[in-house]
Amino acid sequence: MNSSARAGARAAATTAEIAEYLRSRTGGPKDNGPKILEHLAGWTLVVVIAMFVSQAGLL
Repeated sequence: MNSSARAGARAAATTAEIAEYLRSRTGGPKDNGPKILEHLAGWTLVVVIAMFVSQAGLL
Protein backbone atom coordinates (compact mmCIF):
# COMPACT_ATOMS: atom_id res chain seq x y z
CA MET A 1 0.00 0.00 0.00
CA ASN A 2 1.51 3.34 -0.96
CA SER A 3 1.66 6.33 1.37
CA SER A 4 -1.27 8.19 -0.21
CA ALA A 5 -3.50 5.13 0.15
CA ARG A 6 -2.49 4.81 3.81
CA ALA A 7 -3.20 8.50 4.39
CA GLY A 8 -6.60 8.12 2.73
CA ALA A 9 -7.40 5.07 4.85
CA ARG A 10 -6.41 6.93 8.01
CA ALA A 11 -8.53 9.95 7.01
CA ALA A 12 -11.51 7.65 6.43
CA ALA A 13 -11.01 6.05 9.83
CA THR A 14 -10.80 9.45 11.45
CA THR A 15 -14.00 10.56 9.72
CA ALA A 16 -15.74 7.36 10.83
CA GLU A 17 -14.58 7.88 14.42
CA ILE A 18 -15.90 11.44 14.41
CA ALA A 19 -19.23 10.32 12.95
CA GLU A 20 -19.54 7.60 15.61
CA TYR A 21 -18.80 10.11 18.37
CA LEU A 22 -21.40 12.54 17.05
CA ARG A 23 -24.03 9.79 16.82
CA SER A 24 -23.31 8.56 20.34
CA ARG A 25 -24.26 11.89 21.95
CA THR A 26 -27.80 11.75 23.32
CA GLY A 27 -28.27 15.40 24.17
CA GLY A 28 -28.10 14.67 27.89
CA PRO A 29 -26.11 16.59 30.47
CA LYS A 30 -22.59 17.56 29.53
CA ASP A 31 -19.73 15.51 30.89
CA ASN A 32 -18.30 18.44 32.82
CA GLY A 33 -21.52 19.30 34.66
CA PRO A 34 -22.35 18.75 38.33
CA LYS A 35 -22.42 15.01 38.96
CA ILE A 36 -24.19 15.41 42.31
CA LEU A 37 -27.39 16.49 40.57
CA GLU A 38 -27.37 13.36 38.41
CA HIS A 39 -26.79 11.16 41.47
CA LEU A 40 -29.59 12.82 43.43
CA ALA A 41 -32.01 12.48 40.53
CA GLY A 42 -31.08 8.82 40.07
CA TRP A 43 -31.50 7.94 43.74
CA THR A 44 -34.77 9.85 43.89
CA LEU A 45 -36.05 7.74 41.02
CA VAL A 46 -34.95 4.55 42.80
CA VAL A 47 -36.78 5.56 45.98
CA VAL A 48 -39.96 6.49 44.09
CA ILE A 49 -39.99 3.17 42.24
CA ALA A 50 -39.37 1.29 45.53
CA MET A 51 -42.29 3.13 47.17
CA PHE A 52 -44.55 2.30 44.22
CA VAL A 53 -43.58 -1.38 44.32
CA SER A 54 -44.16 -1.54 48.08
CA GLN A 55 -47.53 0.24 47.94
CA ALA A 56 -48.71 -1.90 45.03
CA GLY A 57 -47.84 -5.06 46.95
CA LEU A 58 -45.57 -6.37 44.21
CA LEU A 59 -42.78 -7.26 46.62
